Amino acid sequence: MPTASSRTEPAARRVFITGASSGIGAALARQYAAEGAHLGLVGRNAERLQMLAESLDVPCAVYLVDVRDPIAMQQAASNFIDQFGLPDIVIANAGVSRGTLTERPEDASAFRAIMDINVLGMVHTFLPFVSLMRQKGEGRLVGIASVAGIRGLPGASAYSASKAAAITYLESLRSELSGSGVSVTTISPGYIRTPMTDVNHYRMPFMMEVDAAAGKMMAIIEKKRRYAILPWQMAALGRLMRVLPAPLWDWLTRRAPRKPRLEDKPL
Repeated sequence: MPTASSRTEPAARRVFITGASSGIGAALARQYAAEGAHLGLVGRNAERLQMLAESLDVPCAVYLVDVRDPIAMQQAASNFIDQFGLPDIVIANAGVSRGTLTERPEDASAFRAIMDINVLGMVHTFLPFVSLMRQKGEGRLVGIASVAGIRGLPGASAYSASKAAAITYLESLRSELSGSGVSVTTISPGYIRTPMTDVNHYRMPFMMEVDAAAGKMMAIIEKKRRYAILPWQMAALGRLMRVLPAPLWDWLTRRAPRKPRLEDKPL
């Protein structure tokens, strides 16, 4: 029989996370680090990324990369694989939000940036890993969407459209990879206390603290769930949102609060 000293320890999991500079991405990094995972941290804020990596007692690779850049994302993915091997979990979390109005020509650039980051950024995140995971016959791809993608919200047309596109993209990807051993999980959170929601000056029902949300997301990923909304109260509301007739939805949202436009802050 093997002795205790001869038994091999299970290999540390490898987790690649975009949008890791703050908010949900940083919270997920902390919680996976607590489990001993080897991490790839992608973001646009060098100082926050480095501080996060230094605070974690696990091997980390830091990538100062904009997910809109497919070449840089490919390079980051290749570097991570060279250092740690193919990730077990890839989490496309990078996302931005801002109030937008189609009637304002100056918002066109915000529309473009939101769609590029929230949708194409997800594609650029997964692209370097999908065929390799398929060849291996295992792996988990996780996309962070939003309940804002279920129905269009006034004053947040770009964000709602981008998250609706992300949800549909992930559904297509899941179908494409069916039977391959690679799982695709879509997580649509409601309001999470992060810098993204700190700018909202209106009531946000069922607000979750970011660490609690990250813990629930990890459980969802572990179970390889196809689609999940959190918290449970928002999941119930999401089911209702899907079935409301358009005239009633229009009436309910006519006077809904709107996210600030923040024209002076680049995306």
